[in-house]
Amino acid sequence: MATIQIRRRVKRRVDSLSEDRLRVADELLARLEEQESVDATEELLNIPGFLEAFRKAKKEAREGKLTPIEKICWKE
Repeated sequence: MATIQIRRRVKRRVDSLSEDRLRVADELLARLEEQESVDATEELLNIPGFLEAFRKAKKEAREGKLTPIEKICWKE
């Protein structure tokens, strides 16, 4: 089933819930959203060398060692 169809079906279901069950659904969705974030973080941390490169980039940014976007974007 396509994502847009799933979203429509979920919206219809949410719109039909009582206030109490809507609160429960909101809590469940918040937990799912948090898990998405945790999973994404774990995925990044599993990339060899990512954490070291991230720390280096943060340090360079704090020190002002930044490259202007104009220097890395193509101009037509």
